Amino acid sequence: MSTFAVGDEDFLLDGRPVRLLSGALHYFRVHEEQWEHRLGMLRAMGLNCVETYVPWNLHEPEPGRYADVDALGRFLDAVARAGMWAIVRPGPYICAEWENGGLPHWLTGPLGRRVRTLDPEFLAPVEDWFRRLLPQVVERQIDRGGPVVLVQVENEYGSYGSDRAYLEWVAELLRGCGVSVPLFTSDGPEDHMLTGGSVPGVLATANFGSGAREGFATLRRHQPSGPLMCMEFWCGWFDHWGTEHAVRDAADAAEALREILECGASVNIYMAHGGTNFGGWAGANRAGELHDGPVRATVTSYDYDAPVDEAGRPTEKFRRFREVLAKYAEGPLPEVPEPPAGLAGPVSGTLDGWAPLETVLEVLGDEEAVTPVPPTFEQLGVDRGLVRYRVAVPGPRQPYPLGVTGLRDRAVVCVDGAPAGVLDTTDGESVSLPGPVAGPAVVDLWVESLGRVNYGPRQAEPKGITGGVRHERQYLHGFRSRALRLDAFEAAAVAKVPFGAGRGGRGLHRGTLDVTGAGDAMLRLPGATRGFVWVNGFCLGRYWPAAGPQDALFVPGPVLREGANEVWVLELEGDGDMGVELCVL
Repeated sequence: MSTFAVGDEDFLLDGRPVRLLSGALHYFRVHEEQWEHRLGMLRAMGLNCVETYVPWNLHEPEPGRYADVDALGRFLDAVARAGMWAIVRPGPYICAEWENGGLPHWLTGPLGRRVRTLDPEFLAPVEDWFRRLLPQVVERQIDRGGPVVLVQVENEYGSYGSDRAYLEWVAELLRGCGVSVPLFTSDGPEDHMLTGGSVPGVLATANFGSGAREGFATLRRHQPSGPLMCMEFWCGWFDHWGTEHAVRDAADAAEALREILECGASVNIYMAHGGTNFGGWAGANRAGELHDGPVRATVTSYDYDAPVDEAGRPTEKFRRFREVLAKYAEGPLPEVPEPPAGLAGPVSGTLDGWAPLETVLEVLGDEEAVTPVPPTFEQLGVDRGLVRYRVAVPGPRQPYPLGVTGLRDRAVVCVDGAPAGVLDTTDGESVSLPGPVAGPAVVDLWVESLGRVNYGPRQAEPKGITGGVRHERQYLHGFRSRALRLDAFEAAAVAKVPFGAGRGGRGLHRGTLDVTGAGDAMLRLPGATRGFVWVNGFCLGRYWPAAGPQDALFVPGPVLREGANEVWVLELEGDGDMGVELCVL
């Protein structure tokens, strides 16, 4: 057994000064069968530690219903086998460009901005969650023979609030649940962020992508002693749909890393390996300097321009970081692992089964809710997926504009069953159809959440139609709303969908890919517009090639099998034929 402590200037392992050379690798963004390889890549780059967040909403989709909480423990065991230390950031809020910043929709829905405060209705479920989760961490702490050396209190709280009593409560809860290793906070190196996010007696760390000397000088004004650490060294960045792919020059990033280490500091490279937002779990941001503008949804890939790319391969950034880190390693660095097996050759398939969206909703959808005004996703209990809102326009009446207020985030509109347009909220949430609508008519609005906001003052806002639907100035009432959740797409349920032989547009497409030489691959959908795709029941995430910058989805090798592989494509917007292709990396 060992001890890990915070000294006046250094971290102390059994009383000996040590430097943490850490890298972020989120277990929930990497297929479990590939954890070992990715950890080996981090070791070979020169790291001695791994950091991971824990997404509450992934593991508790409904109050009291837990889903594979043991995954964290299995990952920490893999870290121990790799001979590395671990930093755990359990939240309850994590940001991470993850849906709702990791907070469950069933909690942010009723509480709104009362979350992340000392409000008792927020604290009670946090305590229940921590008491269920933290045994995975406690029994794997370094003083019990495990790899865990640090645990975070909340996450970047100074970018959000100033409720110090809440932060102190979280710290006390962690201790009360048995966390004995040092606690820490992490915030941007700005006075108001460090003032809002720090806890007396808890190590404060800083997050930045450059300017280490200036950042650490600011940190020292708030914390005169203790180890210096950049808890998030942003070596790249994430992408939003409809923007250019973010790239950071490898030489520039390596020099910024060198500066951190020359300051005598520890570091956590964010991200060392980004992975993928499988399952539609990508979050969203708000545009603008104060993060209160239109929604900007995060793409499925979380490559992050990291030194180890989405498929686990070393990049030029990896090679330059390895050169910098080698100087600080204890002994020679391990050899770089061979990449996982890749797909032997390209494969094309045919999507020859199709069921219209209305049929899919009838088979896989929730019960219909009848309400005077449109319910939000949260009121319907929906995390990821879409909702069909149906409302009647009384008549007879003249044609008038049909508009939606508070649309979050995108709607395909049909009038009397015929497509009438797509409502896009790139420039705001009050939108109207391009042409007028006469009455009587039945209007269907198929509304999709593009991801709940994970950072900033607009976090915890609801999704769906959050205002109303108006014909001219008149609100329409009497809604029949029905949800289609991504989690409903399981093999036994999809088997009940009556597929036809047509190759129509909006709806669920089914086909097969015959594979010889399975391995990591990229999947493309020629002719597709926007939606979600599954391979052998595994949800790869959202596709939206026309928006870019991502035009293909990563398929982990363990998802594929020799021979026939079943593909489902939920197309939400397009109306033409589509194909499916597996491409060699």
